[in-house]
Amino acid sequence: MQIPRRILILGPESTGKSTLASDLAVHFDEPWVPEFAREYLSLLDREYEYPDLLKIAKGQIALEDKLAQKAQKYLFCDTDLRVIQVWSEHKYGKVHEWVKKELDQRVYDMILLTDIDLPWENDPLREHPDPKMRQHFLDLYLEMADQSGITWEKISGNRSARLEKSIDLIESHFSQ
Repeated sequence: MQIPRRILILGPESTGKSTLASDLAVHFDEPWVPEFAREYLSLLDREYEYPDLLKIAKGQIALEDKLAQKAQKYLFCDTDLRVIQVWSEHKYGKVHEWVKKELDQRVYDMILLTDIDLPWENDPLREHPDPKMRQHFLDLYLEMADQSGITWEKISGNRSARLEKSIDLIESHFSQ
């Protein structure tokens, strides 16, 4: 396993990924990698297009690698290229080759998959509030987690329950 241990927080929109990543970072006094797409899209003065996804992907990776240099034991990653892959396939029916190649090379030590049991929070950057679509995306991420070969766990419940479960999982998994 690499140091720092990269812990990926993965899940559909509005499932508490950023909150969990931030809470874990505070608890363990380690950095967390925010979702680069939020910053990128908030500065865009138009609708995003297919080429923007590659820029977002490269920005996410650059930010993750930069923050990994500051981490001692853990790096909490709010999303990764799997989200870009799913979004690109869903919206455009294709995924840039760079994203596929880089996704195969990225190494994470654990995936915390956030459940859709939290209520939807409206946000101008979010696109799929429909419960069926949220379930669809969760199913895709469940399949990806299963196929990843990485230790993973589905994280449900309110904020404190998610944090407590995640801390327990991290401490028990990495104390071995």
